Amino acid sequence: MQLWSDRRLRLSLTGLGAQCLLALLAVGAFSVNTGNNLLYLVFSLMLGLFLVSGVLSRRALQGLGVVGLEEGNLFARVRGGLRLRIRDNGRGRIRGLELHLTLEDGQVEPGFLGRTTSDGEILVVLQARAGHRGWTKARRLELRTRFPFGLVEKARFIDLDQDLLILPHPRTPPAPPAGWRGEGHRTVTQEGTSSPEGARPWRAGDPPGRVHWKRTAQRSQLWVRTFHEERPQGLHLRLDLAAWAPGRPFERELERLSGAVLQARLQKREVSLELQGALETREVRGHTPCWRALALAQAEGSGDPAAPENLR
Repeated sequence: MQLWSDRRLRLSLTGLGAQCLLALLAVGAFSVNTGNNLLYLVFSLMLGLFLVSGVLSRRALQGLGVVGLEEGNLFARVRGGLRLRIRDNGRGRIRGLELHLTLEDGQVEPGFLGRTTSDGEILVVLQARAGHRGWTKARRLELRTRFPFGLVEKARFIDLDQDLLILPHPRTPPAPPAGWRGEGHRTVTQEGTSSPEGARPWRAGDPPGRVHWKRTAQRSQLWVRTFHEERPQGLHLRLDLAAWAPGRPFERELERLSGAVLQARLQKREVSLELQGALETREVRGHTPCWRALALAQAEGSGDPAAPENLR
């Protein structure tokens, strides 16, 4: 039962609260009709229970403010985390809050805020699932509480109107052909592998098991072994926007490129993306910049390509 609401606050009775209210009215009626002092005492205790519940739930909603909302790497049609930072002015207070975030073109699972910390800032991760790539908006944050007895539910609304960028769904790309350009290998120094490369003077923090005893005896000072490994070279992606028309094939191509960026990140490889448009050609480097560029890409052609060469 909703008792009162406005744009920023809502008050409603829970199922347990409605039952307790009916019992309160019944005890009050019997106490008035019979004049029984024990019934008056029970009526007073139940009424006090309601009043205490209202005061504590009101305090649980006070002293909170939103510092910021970070989308991180949130992909379309994939469950991901939204990092919500909340400023707490009533430090160490027990709140028992449910956090409900309203997101355009998406769903956000409720979060929970129990006891707040003493440093004044709280991080809550909300699990969200967006429908499409591109810009979306987080409309408002709703704070609900039934603390402490679950009789009355109070809700407070905080307007956000913050833009969030949803990245393309990371579709797994097909296996690359042999001799794929941009997939060369290079040898780099890497500590902890089993292939010996050389030796260098000892540095603070080097493990004793890596000491090169023969070189140490020759130089009369500690030397340690160094190692190397084969690491794949970075991946380069290319997308010709003029060769694609808006539609599902273009979206699937963006998803395939997004999946290639994800694989490169899991394999700890560098990645770059070249976007060729009708007016300019630009190149971005890094996993997150490539994802964001794909999320904002717009097809500029009028027909579908026959065999685009987007990876090299």
